[in-house]
Amino acid sequence: MSEKASNLGNPGPLGLIAFGMTTILLNLHNAGFFELASVVLAMGIFYGGLAQAIVGVLEFARGNTFGTVAFASYGFFWLTLVAIWVLPKLGLAEATPPEYLAWYLTLWGIFTFFMFFGTLKANKVLPFVFLSLTVLFGLLAAHNFLENHFIGIIAGYVGIVCGASAIYLGLAETLEAQYERKILPF
Repeated sequence: MSEKASNLGNPGPLGLIAFGMTTILLNLHNAGFFELASVVLAMGIFYGGLAQAIVGVLEFARGNTFGTVAFASYGFFWLTLVAIWVLPKLGLAEATPPEYLAWYLTLWGIFTFFMFFGTLKANKVLPFVFLSLTVLFGLLAAHNFLENHFIGIIAGYVGIVCGASAIYLGLAETLEAQYERKILPF
């Protein structure tokens, strides 16, 4: 790592918290608590999307290939997901059929599964985030392939747990950096 890069703070907690909060909001909808609303779209564009993409660039500056790929990819996941929902409403594209959306989610699940292996050298929480996200993508794909509402509700609860674990890790890493010692176990 270059001397310049070593002076940079750790952007990872921001990316984890952005991912986690956006994931929880969407999955409160998936679990059936709320209709899909502008709060999810706004978080998907700005916090889950742009913030994570920026974190990916900052991880690149720090020489962290895994962080670059993970944060930039999931940032752009959120941006594409919002575009999938919004473009048809704007008359710019046809609505995506459920089985095609299922393939989109399947590809993200496969990507996440392979990224999971990159977390096995990390703390205990990061592998849980990626494994639960893999399960979430699998359930969301199955929900769309089968058009089964109950699977979508289960996915919602898995997504809430996944998002909460990402927020926890992001906050634990933030507090560790602030106090220069572990405050929360991870």
